[in-house]
Amino acid sequence: MATTLSPVVLVGPAAEAGAGAEVAVGRIAPARRMLHLAVGSLIIAGCLSLLLVAGRLPGIAEAIGDPLFFKRCLVVHVDLALVVWFAAVAGAMFALLPATRREQQVFNTGTVIAVGGVGLMIGGALVRGAAPVLSNYVPVIAHPLFITGVVLFFGGILLCFLDGRLFRPTQPAPHASLAHAPLWVPPEVAAGLKTSALAYLVAMVTFVAGWIGTPASLDDRNYYELVFWGGGHVLQVANVAAMLSVWLWLLASLLGRPVLRPTTAWYLFAILLAPHLIGPVLAQDGTLSSVYRLGFTRLMQFGIAPVVLVLLGLCAKQLGQAFAAGRLTRRAWLDPRLIGFALSAGMTVGGFVLGASIRSSNTMIPGHYHASIGAVTMAFMAITYQLLQPLGFRFELPRFPRLVPAQLACFGLGQVIFALGFGWAGLNGAGRKAYATEQHVRSASEYAGLIVMGVGGVIAVVGGLLFLGLVIGAWRFRQASQNEELSLQPQPVSKGL
Repeated sequence: MATTLSPVVLVGPAAEAGAGAEVAVGRIAPARRMLHLAVGSLIIAGCLSLLLVAGRLPGIAEAIGDPLFFKRCLVVHVDLALVVWFAAVAGAMFALLPATRREQQVFNTGTVIAVGGVGLMIGGALVRGAAPVLSNYVPVIAHPLFITGVVLFFGGILLCFLDGRLFRPTQPAPHASLAHAPLWVPPEVAAGLKTSALAYLVAMVTFVAGWIGTPASLDDRNYYELVFWGGGHVLQVANVAAMLSVWLWLLASLLGRPVLRPTTAWYLFAILLAPHLIGPVLAQDGTLSSVYRLGFTRLMQFGIAPVVLVLLGLCAKQLGQAFAAGRLTRRAWLDPRLIGFALSAGMTVGGFVLGASIRSSNTMIPGHYHASIGAVTMAFMAITYQLLQPLGFRFELPRFPRLVPAQLACFGLGQVIFALGFGWAGLNGAGRKAYATEQHVRSASEYAGLIVMGVGGVIAVVGGLLFLGLVIGAWRFRQASQNEELSLQPQPVSKGL
């Protein structure tokens, strides 16, 4: 029997204009649920971020004096603000690809499993006596409840990604103007989302290989560091592919035409993913081998930046031509799509520069990855604004002509200052992963760098909280609208005896 796609409905501003934006109705609800998971994880992570900034500030840190308190907060914050947020936003975009009813059902099941995993992770963090382990990429709390939550979350997301959409071709937008199809994923964007899903699969296989190849006799710190080291590197490729997809989507919407041909996009994304397919093989001789550690280090150094810089150059060329031809004016710099792209691209390049400057284990390392993860988060914030109204939320960008650009600028610039402060402190010898009384500030330069870091962190937190406020407000408006519609519907009349 032939497989059929879900029925289509009119959604978003295109429906109001009568343009007929065709989007499968079954794809909206799964994408919306995954977006709820993404924003929900940021709400909790945002509440913890102020504590993390305070744990680095001289004076406040010594007054609190409990480094384990900050480390527990750090574990939950990182997992929610990075692992869950990144995967859930990528999942929400992936859900918009054309799907069969069966694929949508499997996606919904994966979402439920992932949400359950997040709940167990939070519950495990509340267990008294559970030791926080600040392993790279996926920090953990050494307790079975938390570890089970991590496994369920990864398994649920993997279930969402593994279906026929990975191999089904994506057609161009059904209308000449991309603005008339706000939820139709352009083919070049679909190439990036599918690459992100495949990279996620490779990362999970690498995690399993790392788990098998790591001796259980090691202490918690070394054990989890080795288990997550290899797969964590591959997971960054999934995040980068999703970020590049957002760049292409934002600029295609802004310019009214694709930035790349689908074939060119597929070549670039294939070059990005191909070197990392060796990930599970690098763990074949065990995670204690030099091949495992050195191999993934070299992949991190040379496996991502070339493709990103090439694609960034192509995007910049398209923007330059649009400005030169008058299709874009100076007012375009107030457009959230251009602001999101520009700040994300700038932080990406800054992250590459800081990463190339690392010479030892100091705060230059968190400076590098805070710039890099800030770039992904900035892109995801910008695309979230574009998807809210088409997904059924009562959110119209024209109603916030200054607030949305201000939010993006606040978070982006704060994150840049935060990363630069970390980098400066690390350049002067400040140690990483030290909080409260563990932290020893030995020079005025270290002190200045940490103060700059703290100021930037506060600014970024304000931007992040404003983002959450806007998105939560849109969700509440949608709930109020639904309640109003229900109250206006005729109610059944009960008949007395």
